[in-house]
Amino acid sequence: MALMQNAALHFPKDLCHAERNDDFVATFVRVGGTRRRAGVKMKASSKTNVDTVNGKKVNGVHVDGRIPFLDQRSADLLKDGESVYGSVEPNHEYLLGRFVEDRFVYRQSFVIRSYEIGPDKTATMETLMNLLQETALNHVASAGVAGNGFGATREMSIRKLIWVVTRIHVQVEKYSSWGDVVEIDTWVDAAGKNGMRRDWIIRDYNTQKIITRATSTWVIMNRETRRLSKIPEEVKNEVQPFYLNRAAIATENTDSEKIEKLTDETAEIIRTGLAPRWSDMDANQHVNNVKYIGWLLESVPINVLEDYNMTRLTLEYRRECRQSNVLESLTSMKAKTGEEEDKQFTEKSGAEDLECTHLLRMEADQAEIVRARSVWQIKQHDNQMT
Repeated sequence: MALMQNAALHFPKDLCHAERNDDFVATFVRVGGTRRRAGVKMKASSKTNVDTVNGKKVNGVHVDGRIPFLDQRSADLLKDGESVYGSVEPNHEYLLGRFVEDRFVYRQSFVIRSYEIGPDKTATMETLMNLLQETALNHVASAGVAGNGFGATREMSIRKLIWVVTRIHVQVEKYSSWGDVVEIDTWVDAAGKNGMRRDWIIRDYNTQKIITRATSTWVIMNRETRRLSKIPEEVKNEVQPFYLNRAAIATENTDSEKIEKLTDETAEIIRTGLAPRWSDMDANQHVNNVKYIGWLLESVPINVLEDYNMTRLTLEYRRECRQSNVLESLTSMKAKTGEEEDKQFTEKSGAEDLECTHLLRMEADQAEIVRARSVWQIKQHDNQMT
């Protein structure tokens, strides 16, 4: 997967650090086929801010070598030009990510965009999952082992193999708001003989507090036969040097319980007629795993979406979905008592939390696609933007 580079990186170095003493800047224009010289007068006695020419912003882009979206929010973190967490690094390291901890951990930062938030102006679960996926793909690409597949290694691409996720568990303490910056760490480890585990932690960039933890299990599939495969030794040799024996979520805090299958009788809400679009397909020609979350939420009551935050989500992927399939989303709900809560992230709110069981299935033959379990906590007013 190609990495996108920020256009600001291509500005000449002297433009980023310019302090002009001359009083004339020459430009050239073409008039009637003749190339002529034109000029823009500038004051010689004052320093010129590269963000402006004759008092006007240049495309609204700051090119002073710092991170544009951190200039305001990170002012309190800087002391004599240095970050309290280390030196201020070049733009590309924040936009494209970098390796830390002897290259076992890949770290990347993101700003929460306006199109990544919900009605309450905070990032959605789908946004978080997309950021986790983006970091994972950039990890593979930056490690130098990427083939021509969607996150596949070279040896996998030769053998027409791809990674597919079987289970993801996410724990959220706080959803970031529009304009916030998050820092994501990811790493991998073995999961049994023929699986790989990938973990993530998300921090608030300003406070460095961990606000989300996630873990996932992946297996290999042949992209043509769509059948699962053992991990070839050649692939193991590629990925094993990156294995880190560390867990983002302690085993005792991971949701490992079986997710019960919903039926027409046990489901409280059933939403039908959900059809994948062309834009829901990924580079491996199957529905991107993040898309399933939106379909699962189609059968969650609107008052739950408005009044509660999802603090836990466990997904079990059972089969692929193609563009020609029509889906059904099922949900059942029950109150979750305080004694059952995992207090690693949350404090008692005084209100009952909700636990939902979800199922996404084919409408034609009711074949299961995804089972899921979610835990919801009442929204706190002090976390809402006004």
